[in-house]
Amino acid sequence: MRVLHAYKAYRPDVDGGVAAVIALLTAAGEEDLRSEILVARGMRGLGQSTAFDGVPSRAVASLGNLFGMPIAPQFPLALAWAIRKADVVALHAPFPLNDIGALAVPDHVGVVVHWHAEILGRRLLAGALAPLTRATLARADRIIVSDQIIAQNSALLRPHLAKCEAVPFGVDAAAWATLGADGCARAEALRRRHPRLIVALGRLVPYKGFDVLLAALPRIDGHLSIVGTGAERERLAQIAADAGVSNRVTFAGYLSAEEVRVHLRAARVFAFPSVTAAETFGISQLEAMAAGLPIVNTALPTAVPLVARHGLEALTVPPRDAAALASAINAVLDDPELAERLGRAAQARAREQFDHARFCARVRAIYREVYDARRG
Repeated sequence: MRVLHAYKAYRPDVDGGVAAVIALLTAAGEEDLRSEILVARGMRGLGQSTAFDGVPSRAVASLGNLFGMPIAPQFPLALAWAIRKADVVALHAPFPLNDIGALAVPDHVGVVVHWHAEILGRRLLAGALAPLTRATLARADRIIVSDQIIAQNSALLRPHLAKCEAVPFGVDAAAWATLGADGCARAEALRRRHPRLIVALGRLVPYKGFDVLLAALPRIDGHLSIVGTGAERERLAQIAADAGVSNRVTFAGYLSAEEVRVHLRAARVFAFPSVTAAETFGISQLEAMAAGLPIVNTALPTAVPLVARHGLEALTVPPRDAAALASAINAVLDDPELAERLGRAAQARAREQFDHARFCARVRAIYREVYDARRG
């Protein structure tokens, strides 16, 4: 069975988030499942073909980005051509160029849509693209969401609830809980420098709410490290300067997975301040849970507060509320017993409920069910 994964960008241009999900799903599994990846360049650049962990990956040339999407006019044709050799195509949404290319899917090819989020905050753009999205969803054999609440809250998905299946994302909990001797030493050194370290992790984009976190920082006795890259970097640095907290913020940029684990080991609390429903699940908060950290997250109408639950693994506050965010972070920093209880429960929940092997097995089973149904 040949499965083609299609999305807007992949390694080395981007990592984490959807790219991390694709990496999990294309890792070695069943012997008779062969994966390929088709993406556009995550930034302006020529097309390239490479392989990651033995999985062929092709990135179509891009002229740049518009509204967070690559300008890759050749992508729909490349997708239509690649689909002809696939048994199942896994379309990772949102990506409008996927929808254009998917118009040419032959009848014998199964279609699985991975619904990571929908386009929010740009009503005119979303309205213009809605017919293409509806066509893809109508053609889809199955639609995978991370939690059923996402399908129930989406006007685009509600007509297709019978095809939607909730498969919670998973992480390698054992790996996120493990750190070698050298990493432990670096984490201890970082903790000595910043004994009340707050870590946040994600792309520097508006819906992540890092501006709200920076607005909360003057009320917090601690040091904040924001791990990630993105277009908001300069604006966030200016917000920190205007708030007078530049000396208590580190913009760590891109870090390897091991260095992320070092930061999580050194931290006292993980802040997850996302502000819109574009944050549907929160893989980074799940990684922090696996590392044993207490979480402070936001009450979004998505799976975010269902993964790390208020009073159990997290303290959950209203989105865009800097005062409430500061109060919750202070509560964890000031109460070691609370932090220990939340962190221990978070690690257990990540290990028991969000295992990456379970996630991959169920998704691959869906691919096979779709393949078998299309083959009759």
